[in-house]
Amino acid sequence: MSQGPRSGLAAVSSALLAMSRHLEVRDVLKTIVASARELLDAQYAALGVPDDHGGFAQFVVDGVTDAQWKAIGPLPRQHGILAAMLREAKVERLADVRKDPRFEGWPSAHPEMSDFLGLPIRDGEEIIGALFLANKNCPKPEGSCGFTAEDEDLLSILAQHAAIALTNARLYERSRELTIAEERSRLAHELHDAVSQKLFSLRLTAQAAAALVDRDPSRAKGELQQVAVLAAEAADELRAAVVELRPAALDEDGLLATLRTQVQVLDRAHTARVTFASSGFRALPAAQEEALLRVAQEALHNALRHSGADHVDVTVNRRGGGAVLRVADDGSGFDPHLTRRVGRHLGLVSMRDRASGAGGTLTVESAPGKGTTIEMEVPGG
Repeated sequence: MSQGPRSGLAAVSSALLAMSRHLEVRDVLKTIVASARELLDAQYAALGVPDDHGGFAQFVVDGVTDAQWKAIGPLPRQHGILAAMLREAKVERLADVRKDPRFEGWPSAHPEMSDFLGLPIRDGEEIIGALFLANKNCPKPEGSCGFTAEDEDLLSILAQHAAIALTNARLYERSRELTIAEERSRLAHELHDAVSQKLFSLRLTAQAAAALVDRDPSRAKGELQQVAVLAAEAADELRAAVVELRPAALDEDGLLATLRTQVQVLDRAHTARVTFASSGFRALPAAQEEALLRVAQEALHNALRHSGADHVDVTVNRRGGGAVLRVADDGSGFDPHLTRRVGRHLGLVSMRDRASGAGGTLTVESAPGKGTTIEMEVPGG
């Protein structure tokens, strides 16, 4: 490379460190592509992860704007040079990809590309992706390729580490999927224990009311009133099972680890991006940590179920001897002054009660179309 061996080594190190910072598959793919393009000083870079149907399960590009990418159209199929890299598992370095006999063209909105460097990403014997770059930013004599043998070596090193990063990210996402499954199984068990008997009683009472409608309307009315009572009790027990039970993880792992795990589960289960961050937090009395967790859960539930938010950010930071929890979303927002109607619907009353019971305060900032921020502060023990 033109920067020389030392600069090249520093660039490789920087690229590998960047890949190691991410755990999400999509983020890892984007980092690999951006690092490869910067490392080899190319105009375009892309990485495709094949599916089992002749296409790509994921395809990430760098050097192309969002508008350009949208205009290009659907993801490419596994044909031409891309198929060759996935099938033959060897490096392809070409002076002009358009003149290669395997070239099959591209959409009209696709940028023009000439010199080309591509190679497969392998996990053992399995090819898990194809990484390629085009249009090296350097003078190129007629008929020659801007990418050099040294570029090829650097990209091969990057690809080896990319395989490790991508495999780790897949394992991480799989562990999150298992966490979701475990959480669903736990919740299903709790719901069954908490409400099944009540629902069984409700069903029998409703059947009794139906049998009495014609021959004893007065008794039927009494049975229907009992149905209403049982339904209300079942709803209360359902809420207790979902919201009120103290998770064992809070006792075992503490507030930060518990919140981080729950945020990861919610981020995986919902289309909105849910993030968690913390700074300087110190352990608090159990009652305060439980109150912070419950308010966070209620605020997250509101943001994900009612606000239509694209992003929800959860932070827990030290403030004085205590802590402050902040849950902010970019959703539809509401008028906080309409507490009688909106407050109860969104659980604001219960959140304020929790904050007050833990010796803390709760503030709500929101406006229609402006998102919502819930902040709870506790003084510590």
